[in-house]
Amino acid sequence: MPFSGLAARLTAGVDLRRVGTGTVSGTGLYQASGFGPLAVAGSLDVAKGALGPLLAGRRRPLLAALSAGAAVAGHNWSPLLGGAGGRGVSPALGATLATAPEGTVVLGATLGAGRLAKQTGLGVLVGLAALFPVLWRTRRGRGLVLALSLALPMVGKRLTGNTPVPPGPDRRRVLAWRLLFDSDPVPAEGDEPAPFDPDEKVIGEVPTPR
Repeated sequence: MPFSGLAARLTAGVDLRRVGTGTVSGTGLYQASGFGPLAVAGSLDVAKGALGPLLAGRRRPLLAALSAGAAVAGHNWSPLLGGAGGRGVSPALGATLATAPEGTVVLGATLGAGRLAKQTGLGVLVGLAALFPVLWRTRRGRGLVLALSLALPMVGKRLTGNTPVPPGPDRRRVLAWRLLFDSDPVPAEGDEPAPFDPDEKVIGEVPTPR
């Protein structure tokens, strides 16, 4: 359930897939509607990530980890948005809050540091990498399973982004930039963006180059 997307539509009449970076996220919602809708929708997205692990219970850590990963994947590629979605940070915070609170501290701290440094994407990546040693130390094998269940869909979303990776020599550079900063690199000087084509293919209502 894309709570940020729903809140933006209800409060501002905005489709977050068509503004800014095209990501259905709390950042986009804040820009469109302000702090109030963000607080409500953000809380619901966190709760969404916690629901599955809580239902699985502490006696089934594998099921709890897999349900956490499923919540993040559903958030990132929502079937209600034609495969569009967010970046998975909010449901990941909720999932770790329900299963491994120390993971919430790690993700929250690196997210906050990234925002202060104006490199949120890099901060989240550092947090994901730090989850593995932290959860291994505190929870051993089940901690690694949880870290992997959260990291796979989040890294996958970073790499796929909202538009296809361009073919050619820039492909590796774009993928590396997306992995590190969760955005596309600024075009090199002299490069001009392709002209808008009204007949270009649409996936999930977000125009993508052919």
